Amino acid sequence: MAIRVVVAARTQAEVEAVAREVGGRALELDVASPASVEHAFAAAGRLDLLVNNAGSAWRGRFGEAGWENVRRHMELNFDAVVRLTEALLPLLRRSAPSSIVNVSSTSGRVARGNAGGYSASKFAIAGWSDALHLEEAAHGVHVGLVLPGFITTEGFPQRELRESARTRWLVSTPDKVADAIFAAGPGGKAERYVPRGYALAAALRTLAPGLTRRVLGGGGSAAMTPATGHGDS
Repeated sequence: MAIRVVVAARTQAEVEAVAREVGGRALELDVASPASVEHAFAAAGRLDLLVNNAGSAWRGRFGEAGWENVRRHMELNFDAVVRLTEALLPLLRRSAPSSIVNVSSTSGRVARGNAGGYSASKFAIAGWSDALHLEEAAHGVHVGLVLPGFITTEGFPQRELRESARTRWLVSTPDKVADAIFAAGPGGKAERYVPRGYALAAALRTLAPGLTRRVLGGGGSAAMTPATGHGDS
């Protein structure tokens, strides 16, 4: 099956480089701008898979960073994703069977100190994705969720974690994230953690929330956020 990939981002030079690498089409797009979204996809004939991966992170404790830090996370990491999906949902329905994959974060299941705004936006993505799948399954649109942990990229090599045998397992690669996206999209899976072991942290949070708080209490200044090259840790 031939797959035509459209790579969309705000920075034209970077998106063109990625498009050349995968043999796809480059599209300059600001996901936070409804007008930009409508213009970009006005001529689209069909859409089989939408991957919502835009996002960023700004660390800060709520007592100091306040609502403004939460607002900027929600605006980009959640609101923009919802608006983009709303604009493209009629096209996805017409193209059914089709898929939406929302890239959340392990921080969308387990929050840590100094990253409350980020976690709030990623928790929102996770909850909304579950509801959206239930609503859109009847239209032939599957909704999957990918929850990365630390991912080594050019901008975020994760050297400290990779250099220690105790923490090396915490780090995965963009290729593994791509595999997870395929599994949670065309593969029909509900969700995938990257690395897979991060699912244990989410299970512990559900089964033993008090213990989870005690474990994380020793590292409250750090933030477990994915590093996919767009501003995460």
